[in-house]
Amino acid sequence: MEKIKIAIIGIGNCASSLIQGIHYYKDKSPEEAIGLMHWDIGGYTPSDIEVVAAFDIDERKVGNDVSEAIFAKPNCTQVFCDEIPKMDVKVTMGHVLDGVAQHMAKYDDNNTFVISDEEENNEDGIVKVLKESGAEILLNYLPVGSEEATKFYARCALKAGIAFINNMPVFIVSNPEWASKFEAKGIPIVGDDIKAQIGATITHRTLANLFRERGVKLDRTYQLNTGGNTDFLNMLNRDRLDSKKKSKTEAVQSVLAERLEPDNIHIGPSDYVAWQKDNKLCFLRMEGKTFGDVPMNIELRLSVEDSPNSAGCVIDAVRCCKVALERGIGGQLTSISAYTMKHPPEQFTDDVAQSMVEEFIAGERER
Repeated sequence: MEKIKIAIIGIGNCASSLIQGIHYYKDKSPEEAIGLMHWDIGGYTPSDIEVVAAFDIDERKVGNDVSEAIFAKPNCTQVFCDEIPKMDVKVTMGHVLDGVAQHMAKYDDNNTFVISDEEENNEDGIVKVLKESGAEILLNYLPVGSEEATKFYARCALKAGIAFINNMPVFIVSNPEWASKFEAKGIPIVGDDIKAQIGATITHRTLANLFRERGVKLDRTYQLNTGGNTDFLNMLNRDRLDSKKKSKTEAVQSVLAERLEPDNIHIGPSDYVAWQKDNKLCFLRMEGKTFGDVPMNIELRLSVEDSPNSAGCVIDAVRCCKVALERGIGGQLTSISAYTMKHPPEQFTDDVAQSMVEEFIAGERER
């Protein structure tokens, strides 16, 4: 089969895990393919994905082959596939805008972005690269809080006429105004804000849904997360967290029998611990009442490698997006967005979303 040609914005830890995964599963059989939700989607396996363009702003990545850039600092995710062949795809200088928080410059080179002195590309420059590369899908991996930068690249995707997968919490796909622009052009979009396969939010949602299904009233809950990658360092700037907290909170609120008052639900990044690197720790507490109004609580500690956890969902989103392109479907892809994203256009419980995706893959559901 032909390759699924993707372009990536931000060659950080998440992009590194995704690209490692594309090569890791290349020589695997379906029986050996541990860690995938789907081996085959529309006839495409993970190794059918090809990176044809990449954008970043860090001088240690810009101008280098993608195969080298994914291991360059400040990336710190686990290396599970170190034999990445040269791709002959150089990282192109992107457009900074609000993609870099000011406080990041206060840390050493191991933990921050070092902005390249190469001239930034404007919309026309980015679109030119996208068109010349033959990219079909543009993946957004910008840091949390990159509101203007995300809108910039969404416009680039529209101008280039390619699909857009928004893996971070700026609301593009779930915004009717933006969604209508892509639908008018017949371009599929998936978003917003990628879930993990088994991460803090989906675990929290699953337990919240269990409370509802078993008749337990949830009174209050928190989810506190710490990590040591650039994502957590970036989020020390609380001004960049509005959409992230909204995305994570709504993901849980949406499955409750009765929405909690703001004072009774706290979900969001809590602190940066450098030595954790790409390991994310989640501390979760849920308090409620069971039969007879008797109180109960659950406390849970979850430890995951953050970036591979998200790549397991992105690799399905990419292939579903390709299927939509082949079927001529434009606009919001409701099923795969609900299954893989924290803030999709429409929220469903995870079991319902999974069934919707299976129907979409089988051609029994339009989007």
